[in-house]
Amino acid sequence: MTYADWVAVWGFIGMFVLMGLRVPIGIAMGIVGVVGFGAIRGITPALNLLTTSPIRTITDFNLSLVPFFVLMGVFATNSGISRELFRTGNAWLGQFRGGLALSTVAACAGFSSICGSSVATAATMTRIALPEMRKAGYDDGTSTGVIAAGGTLGILIPPSVVMVVYAYLTETDVGRLFIAGVIPGILATVMYMATVIVAHRKGLPAGRKFDLRDALASLLPIWAVAVLFIAILGTIYMGIATPTEAAAVGAFVTMLIGIMRRRLNTRQIIDSLVESLRTSVAIFTVLIGAILFGYFLAMTQAPQKLTMFMIGLDLGAYGTLILILVMFFIAGALMDEMAMIILFVPIVFPVIVHLGFDPIWFGIILVTSCQLGMICPPVGINVFVINSIAKEVKLTRIYSGVMPFIAADIIRMALMVIFPAIIMWLPATMR
Repeated sequence: MTYADWVAVWGFIGMFVLMGLRVPIGIAMGIVGVVGFGAIRGITPALNLLTTSPIRTITDFNLSLVPFFVLMGVFATNSGISRELFRTGNAWLGQFRGGLALSTVAACAGFSSICGSSVATAATMTRIALPEMRKAGYDDGTSTGVIAAGGTLGILIPPSVVMVVYAYLTETDVGRLFIAGVIPGILATVMYMATVIVAHRKGLPAGRKFDLRDALASLLPIWAVAVLFIAILGTIYMGIATPTEAAAVGAFVTMLIGIMRRRLNTRQIIDSLVESLRTSVAIFTVLIGAILFGYFLAMTQAPQKLTMFMIGLDLGAYGTLILILVMFFIAGALMDEMAMIILFVPIVFPVIVHLGFDPIWFGIILVTSCQLGMICPPVGINVFVINSIAKEVKLTRIYSGVMPFIAADIIRMALMVIFPAIIMWLPATMR
């Protein structure tokens, strides 16, 4: 092994040690990046990275949509849109056995179209749906499992902050990536509903009587979601607006809707701005650390060497893809999706490009892998989010509830690998 190889090995060891000591991943990556770069090129060039990389990252126009989408999600949460989505879902699906569980999945899908965060979706729906399902006699394992799985739709159904980060790291068109997530998002929603009916059918309470007048009336409060969805994805798909422009309009329209419906006052708007600022700063801190770590990887040529190593295994394109997905599956069970994307994508993406896979297609496959990791033991960030809110529900109960949904995710991922058109058809129709 060369000197650079040893630096790379010790760099990764040092980073995981820092993460084990609960140092934030962005800080850990930044420290390793600067120290590792300095070990190869010298301390002065390494310190110069600290003067240029942060400014270059936070002023990058391609990343300006991140705070807008974060702000839109905060406005949507504080405006009570999620509760109205749940009521609408219950009005239309409540007649079926397990109707509240189906309504929860539908509400998660609707909220995901204006939120972009799985953690926020899971936390919001836990507060709204869990009490209602308990009143109806649902088992805690079933209820929390449905919410945990439905919450993962937050990073698949666009707009998705994780997709933005992936697009930035791989220089992929984020607009096409958003559009590519629409059909997989619908497929995931349908498969989650089917999983509720098939896997939990014995413990599902009977539905209530269907009331057409109530169902039609329930559509009125959610017009805002339809407006936002069209304003964002519709304009991107038609080529009318860039993703950044659509994000800015989406945040502004969400605020206007909250004001018009008297759900947002001056104090709440200020609180929403502060909350979105904190979230955006946390994301950009991780991104800055990733950029610094990327310079370190470039100096050690670790991605290129990994590419040659994996190709040398002679597993074939799909064999290598499966190996990469298994790696992400394991990583996803141990860390959150943002950390996984930022840490591993720069390393494995050159392998994907060399094998001839489409970056947009792989991006959606990767997001699906992240979904799987968010509900998979031993961590599963959505499981811990739900447990932090519903402390009386044991982690083991939640894990037992999500197991059928893990199987559904694996089947869905296999379908998208076998039939790439599920992902690629809609973006191919864009202007």
